[in-house]
Amino acid sequence: MKQSTAKESWNSLQSDGRAVLVDVRTPEEWAQIGMPELGSIGKKVVALTWGADSEAEFIHGLEQAVPDKATPLFFICRSGMRSQKAAELAAQAGYQTLTNIVDGFEDKHGPGTGWKACGLPVK
Repeated sequence: MKQSTAKESWNSLQSDGRAVLVDVRTPEEWAQIGMPELGSIGKKVVALTWGADSEAEFIHGLEQAVPDKATPLFFICRSGMRSQKAAELAAQAGYQTLTNIVDGFEDKHGPGTGWKACGLPVK
C-alpha cells in the first residue's frame, strides 16, 4: 500500500481516469465539515463509512461501488488513520492498488496539509 499526501493524490486522481477516491468518514462529518469535490475532473467521491464494527458492510459497499479490484483506490478520512485501516481491509478483500492519504481531509498534520487546507476542491 502506498502513502500519499492530499496534493499528490489529487494529481493522481486527475491524471488516472480509472482512479477512485473513497471517503471513509461519517455522514455527520461530510455534512458538517465538507467533502472532496471531484466534479471538475469528471469524477464522484465514493462515500463509505469505515468502522471497526462494520467492516463487512464496508467491504460490501466497496464491492458494489468499485467491482473491479484492479481499480486504483485512494482512501481519505479526517487525519489518515481510519483511511489506513479501510485500505488495509480493502487489501484483504483483494483490491490491488491502494493509497492512503496520510494528511487526511482536515489540517491535522501542520499548516497547509490535508485536502481542505491545501485548497483542493470541496463541497
